Amino acid sequence: MKDKLELLGKRIIVTGGARGLGQSFASALVKNGAKVVIADILEDVGFNSASQIGAAFVPLDLSEPVSITNCVASAVSELGGLDGLVNCGAIATGIGGITMDEIEIAIWDKVLSVNVRGTWLMSNAAIPHLEKNDNSKIINLASDTALWGAPKLMHYVASKGAIISMTRSMSRELGEKGIAVNCIAPGLTKVEATEYVPEERKQLYIQGRSIQREQLPSDIDGTAIFLLSDASNFMTGQCIAVNGGFVMS
Repeated sequence: MKDKLELLGKRIIVTGGARGLGQSFASALVKNGAKVVIADILEDVGFNSASQIGAAFVPLDLSEPVSITNCVASAVSELGGLDGLVNCGAIATGIGGITMDEIEIAIWDKVLSVNVRGTWLMSNAAIPHLEKNDNSKIINLASDTALWGAPKLMHYVASKGAIISMTRSMSRELGEKGIAVNCIAPGLTKVEATEYVPEERKQLYIQGRSIQREQLPSDIDGTAIFLLSDASNFMTGQCIAVNGGFVMS
């Protein structure tokens, strides 16, 4: 009997997969039997990461609609179809630590353009391919910062709050096409993108969690595997907080 949690033969694109959470997702999916394309703006890093885990690489700039269209076309050609999309690509590095009145308009627009518009356009480009297959899945990466209202990071928090709301709306529209859409809201995770975070904020998370330790990318892999597998076929429109109990949604 087939294990509903296995991903054998599933064809999946992981954006932002060159490093950090995306790389961890991509590696876990490959180990679980999926065929994976890593899509990222960091071409050298992304190509090396893909080579190391047995995935393919396609360049992607989420701020450029043409790049998104070309990325999905190339990835689908490489994979021979599409069963899943993990929207992990986002601007998260070096933008925190300033109050809302200190955020520059250009930076605000860039964060929202990549994190929100990029997720929307990437999903749009994937829909015609996903709807050809039964039980296709989209995972959008949110953040628990949007669940507790993290200060001094409002542009990022706003973008991830939008991801949560957009996931619910997408699930309503795409359910009739047989595509389930869910999102994961991780807590502060130990990756390259969070190295700049002050120790005070890191300790706030650790001390405020039910499980009082640093969160690692591997802590979230199992949730992604579940949401991409046939075990979650009747689950859609949900936001799962994976943060050791810092926020309980």
